[in-house]
Amino acid sequence: MADAQKEREFAPEQGGAPQQPADTPAEAAAEPAVREVQAEDLARLQAALEEARRQADEYLDQWRRAVAEFANYRKRVEKERQEFAQQANARLIGRLLVLLDDFERAFATLPPALMNLTWIEGLHLIYRKLQVILEGEGLEAIEAAGKPFDPLEHEAVTYEEVEGVEEGQVLGEVQKGYRLHGKVLRPALVRVARAPKREPIVAQAPAESASSGTGQTRDAGEPTPSPEETRATDQEPPAEGLEPAGA
Repeated sequence: MADAQKEREFAPEQGGAPQQPADTPAEAAAEPAVREVQAEDLARLQAALEEARRQADEYLDQWRRAVAEFANYRKRVEKERQEFAQQANARLIGRLLVLLDDFERAFATLPPALMNLTWIEGLHLIYRKLQVILEGEGLEAIEAAGKPFDPLEHEAVTYEEVEGVEEGQVLGEVQKGYRLHGKVLRPALVRVARAPKREPIVAQAPAESASSGTGQTRDAGEPTPSPEETRATDQEPPAEGLEPAGA
């Protein structure tokens, strides 16, 4: 019975895990060094991973900047192209404004008896077609008559004094002005109202009292000298030390 109990104590239990052999003293001494090497390798891997992440973020930031710069470049080139086209149109349209002026002056001086002629109506149609084409390119007339004078859009030719009109108001146009795409292509030549000048009111000075023959002014209460006294005064000898006149 005692032998069977001892066998049960030393026999491994069925289904249990096998016992691991105990580490030898050499293995136990080498285990800290292995752990230190593993820790160093892990630190190097983490540092390499952080460096890779940093470079990836840097490359991503540079790529985003390049994309934004390219987008700005495309917008700038497109804007410059549009401005160049507008400037080219501005030079051409500025030269065509002379034709509009000639048409308007011709229609303004045309006798009323000729207005119903067929060829006059044809000229009106040509003038209107030219206006429609230029308006399609962004041309618009500047309204000046009856508006306050604006030095950015108007150019004063004359200043006229007019009663009942506010000073600085545009009386009429000498030459029509135009804008192109919202910018002044040619300012309008206008006549500007000016307030009439008022004559200053001058106060009447009091009449001077009569003066004597010697040129001296006498008081109102002083008696007027007689002719004899006046002659005696004129014939008085000169003061001592002065020579008489004509000496």
